[in-house]
Amino acid sequence: MIAKLGTALVFTLAAITPLAAESFHHSYGEWHEYQRDWLAVCPDVIDEAAASYYGYSCFASTNSQELNGAHLPVYQLTMIHNRLTGELELAVTVAADDVEADTSRPLIIEFSGAAAMRFDFADDLETHDNTSNQFFVADPARKALLLEHMKQRNALTMTVPLKTDAGGATSKKVWLSMRGVLASLDFMATYARKVAQY
Repeated sequence: MIAKLGTALVFTLAAITPLAAESFHHSYGEWHEYQRDWLAVCPDVIDEAAASYYGYSCFASTNSQELNGAHLPVYQLTMIHNRLTGELELAVTVAADDVEADTSRPLIIEFSGAAAMRFDFADDLETHDNTSNQFFVADPARKALLLEHMKQRNALTMTVPLKTDAGGATSKKVWLSMRGVLASLDFMATYARKVAQY
């Protein structure tokens, strides 16, 4: 009986979940493609005068299973492909309830079998577009090294330094899947210029 219920559940989930690597047009006006544990997105239109990267970029993200009070992922890693320049950016988002990133301590990213990568909020990470909780890797060489590790590995562990509203310090270890990085990069490159004005 349990086996039959399990089989029925798999078929039900398969029927409602978009197929991996199959592009579909979302009602928000974007092309979406699920790449294993990543979702890649390219809006229909490039807005060169947009105030944020959303207007002129394609992007792909993976995130923690943990959700905040707004039902959004608490921790997220995003690759952003600038459709105007071709530049690729990497950003970490911290959206936990009742805590925020402690910028006095480093963010640490670890891949199995490799030395830990430490990112200082003052020198190695920066914020863009008036955001306060999304941190971009600033140095091109470090960004390139991080991206190479992401392409070659199945997962990473990120240790996020946090401070509470009461001033306390803590940290959170977050596991993020890298399954889908290469396919997401291919999707963004393919769809980057698929708009009427180009």
